[in-house]
Amino acid sequence: MRILVTGGTVFVSQSIAAYFLSRGHDVTVLNRGSRTQLPGVRHLCGDRLDPALDLRSEVFDAVLDATSYTAADIDALLNALPETPQYIMISSSAVYPETLEQPFREDMPVGPNIHWGSYGTNKIDAERRLLARVPHAYILRPPYLYGPGNNVYREAFVFECAEADRPFFLPGDGSMPLQFFHVRDLCRLMERILTAPPDTHIINTGNPVSVTVRQWAALCYQALGKEAQFVSVNASVPQRSYFPFLNYAYQLDVSRQQMLLEELTPLPEGLRESCAWFAGHRELVRRKPLTDYIDENLL
Repeated sequence: MRILVTGGTVFVSQSIAAYFLSRGHDVTVLNRGSRTQLPGVRHLCGDRLDPALDLRSEVFDAVLDATSYTAADIDALLNALPETPQYIMISSSAVYPETLEQPFREDMPVGPNIHWGSYGTNKIDAERRLLARVPHAYILRPPYLYGPGNNVYREAFVFECAEADRPFFLPGDGSMPLQFFHVRDLCRLMERILTAPPDTHIINTGNPVSVTVRQWAALCYQALGKEAQFVSVNASVPQRSYFPFLNYAYQLDVSRQQMLLEELTPLPEGLRESCAWFAGHRELVRRKPLTDYIDENLL
């Protein structure tokens, strides 16, 4: 297939481009050219929001859109394309209001979420604009994505703590659940949609079983052959100052996904892959001063 991937140089979009390239497809990436391009892809240098962007001479079988955050992003790309081929947009679980009963299902109403703010409401606008203009498009709503290439300071932070034999500081007793999804499984799901389009066009993604933050951190330490020692932090301390996730627990119902993709990457295996990638790509991770805060305020 001739596939257009928006972005293609950072974590999710780069993983998508690399996956479909490895599967023998003709992959074109659209980005501003400010980063190193993935070997083997065809690069279209341009800003999707540039009114002068013109892709009418291009022919694609599918658009895999990992960089739409607003309705304007959707309009800009669709206006530049000559037609609307198969289209998959990566949205977010942030579209569900925190007040809904969990687990969140795709047929539940979307709306503002106090934890995600404008990020969530902008994603809602993007989803609505896409389905209004391309009714046959697909929208995927993942929880926290992880895997090789993750430049967000999440598991990388825990790996660094493990390397330094530091204790790990947990919010409270560490029982807050988190739901993850390996980026390769996201790519496999997209491939399944392209080859056998399902009837449902909005799909939650994620491991069907959540893990507690204590379990997740322990698995990160184990990826380096270490055993985690934990310190509990009082709820009065702002969680994001020392811990890489929001103080917000939610669960997605992934029944639709499971009908399309039964086997998923086990979390321990995925974290070992993430650890191996991090060991050779430390400079790509966007660090935050979590350790500094811990040293100055919690030790």
